[in-house]
Amino acid sequence: MPSSPRIVLASASPRRRELLAQVGLTAAVIPADVDETVLPGETPEIHVVRLSEAKALAVANRHDIAGRWFIGSDTVVVRDGCILGKPADPPDAAAMLRSLSGRSHEVVSGYAVHDRDGARTISGTVTTRVWFKALTEQEIAGYLATGEPFDKAGAYAIQGFGAFMVPRIEGSYPNVVGLPLCEVIAALEEFGAVNLFP
Repeated sequence: MPSSPRIVLASASPRRRELLAQVGLTAAVIPADVDETVLPGETPEIHVVRLSEAKALAVANRHDIAGRWFIGSDTVVVRDGCILGKPADPPDAAAMLRSLSGRSHEVVSGYAVHDRDGARTISGTVTTRVWFKALTEQEIAGYLATGEPFDKAGAYAIQGFGAFMVPRIEGSYPNVVGLPLCEVIAALEEFGAVNLFP
């Protein structure tokens, strides 16, 4: 008897898994091993879609992995057109936070949903504008001490302690957390993978 079709999240991010679980979706988690280097001349939007598609396909193309629908996603923080990735060390994280203090920036996420049986991929990007309050050096040092910034693009997590810095956003909140949930669900529904309200 064939195994039932299932959804695979090609990401190690617990936040993406939690967002899917929030709407009742259980996904197998198989992290993709993809080089996330920004290519010369690559815009943030092209970068995140390329990586999202690469992640989904890297796992879908593995013959040892069961599943039908594969989700890839990548999120970057963009300040004045410059991509801010994960900080290399505490001074780098502090510099990122100072550069975001008292102003707005963009969070750009790519997503890709690949249907292995149909050999078709739906992908796109979502952008959310995020405002930071003006941060004091004490707040920056205190936030670094929580350890939260170091594996996050832009050195902060809106769903965690970092929420204290964000007075407002314009756009999708799940997108800032790391997965454009509305668009991913729409793609899964288009493929017939899910029906949230049968």
